[in-house]
Amino acid sequence: MSVYETLRHFADSWALVAMFVVFLTLCAWPFRPGAHKQNNTAANSIFKDEIHGE
Repeated sequence: MSVYETLRHFADSWALVAMFVVFLTLCAWPFRPGAHKQNNTAANSIFKDEIHGE
């Protein structure tokens, strides 16, 4: 078995599973308990220099 075939088999199996787990983790990260304050800070950070809606 060549190196290419070995790496191809790994990429088609376990690497795909690892990428899917990382994707799910990153999608769920903002919804974890305790993240509400950081999410609000990030959402409102673009307005921090505005004065009364100007």
